[in-house]
Amino acid sequence: MMQKRFNTTGVCIPRKHYMVDISKKIDEIEKFVDEEFYFVINRPRQFGKTTTLNELYKRLSCKYKVIRMDFELIGEDFESEERFCNTFINFMCRFINMDVKKVSTLTELSYTIMDLTKDNEIILIIDEVDKNSNNRLFLSFLGMLRSLYLSREQELSTTFKSVILAGVYDIKNLKIKVKYYSEIRYNSPWNIAVNFNVDMSFSKKEISTMLSDYNKENNLLLDIDAISKEIYKFTSGYPFLISRICQIVDGDLLCEGKREWTVSDIQKAVKLLLEDKNTLFDDLIKNLENNSKLYECLYNILICGLPISYNINNPIIDLGHMFGYLKKDENNNIAVSNQIFKEVIYNYMISKTDTMSMSKYNFKDNFIKEDNSLDMEHVLLRFQQFMKENYSSRDMEFLERQGVLLFLAFIKPIINGVGFDYKEVQISEERRLDIVIQYNKCKYVIETKIWHGDKAHKKGLSQLKNYLEIEGLNDGHLLIFNFNENKQYNNSRYFIEDKNIFEVVI
Repeated sequence: MMQKRFNTTGVCIPRKHYMVDISKKIDEIEKFVDEEFYFVINRPRQFGKTTTLNELYKRLSCKYKVIRMDFELIGEDFESEERFCNTFINFMCRFINMDVKKVSTLTELSYTIMDLTKDNEIILIIDEVDKNSNNRLFLSFLGMLRSLYLSREQELSTTFKSVILAGVYDIKNLKIKVKYYSEIRYNSPWNIAVNFNVDMSFSKKEISTMLSDYNKENNLLLDIDAISKEIYKFTSGYPFLISRICQIVDGDLLCEGKREWTVSDIQKAVKLLLEDKNTLFDDLIKNLENNSKLYECLYNILICGLPISYNINNPIIDLGHMFGYLKKDENNNIAVSNQIFKEVIYNYMISKTDTMSMSKYNFKDNFIKEDNSLDMEHVLLRFQQFMKENYSSRDMEFLERQGVLLFLAFIKPIINGVGFDYKEVQISEERRLDIVIQYNKCKYVIETKIWHGDKAHKKGLSQLKNYLEIEGLNDGHLLIFNFNENKQYNNSRYFIEDKNIFEVVI
């Protein structure tokens, strides 16, 4: 029997790969088909669309004739109407096992579809449908399907029982500029599609089904609930990220032999993943490089801590949501969709920061104690010295935007290679950012915030105390950026109940 493995390339096959049980998602999608809906499965890249379509195809083929196409494979066939129509006919013949006469126009193709569907319930599934979305023939094809659908609803003809289009972009709302000589027309030919509201991310419970499969096949006793919870904490259910973390644990961390996984293994895998070179992260960086407004939006959320209301009609928010980078939080503000994307974006923004002047201040060996723990108080004091000597004359607007990013850049080489850190933005008047660092067996919490007076300061100390209780720590650190003209570069220590908080003011 073939040994299963975790898979992050291409379609997942149940007999070959450890997979999340997506049967309930397939049940939901099947209802759309049974009710004769036309719909679009538009989800970000590497979100399991092709695997879902593969399982859906197998399910639907038991009771319908199903035609399955991939527009990425037939891109050149969009060069002429006759060529496309013949390619489409070839797919029909192959999947429904019927002889179909060749045609040369979309009109003739529509007649063929009507004839074939008189006595047959046929489903059409097209993957990577947006690969040719800027092609006029593509628009005409969608328009033909739309016309057939409307005729069917008026009982004037027959057509496909259901059409399923899958891709990154939402064809349903697509408005494409197509030039006819000097005229530009705006088309939205797929407004017949019903809203597709199936959640294709994976919950903690769904993640556990894949781990249970792994557990059983390898005769292990994993703490599935704890492991699933930790994976979800970093991924928020993003399918590729889940599989990649599991792949790293099984293939890299445990390459010499199977054993029970630990929460620490998941954290180590996340650290390795953040150093990964993969198409998902490449696309993220490319999209930020190519869209300055999207970059600015993410900068304002993560670095400046600004609350931005979630409005899907905002083109930048819509774009970030479509790519899978943005989501709506519980306060109806936009937030980055998962912790791993946050860290990738932080690392990218840090890489764009000039760190040359830091090298004489943040030499790693100066901050390592004899027990291989970090002297975090010394780290903060050296950063204070660096800021005082290099940035005290900078204008307030620059420091307010760049201060936190400078600290993240300062601390990165200190913890690099051994430590692991993640950040939690706390949207508030003070624009708090909580940084949690795991270095060897020690954990450190550093809260960065902007000074907004004594009342807000006392509230911040109380918030940090509560956060330390959640993390099970007695010591915490507070880094305050004070932009008042008469500020002092000082440090203080506070004892709140059993919590020891060391504070540095920049």
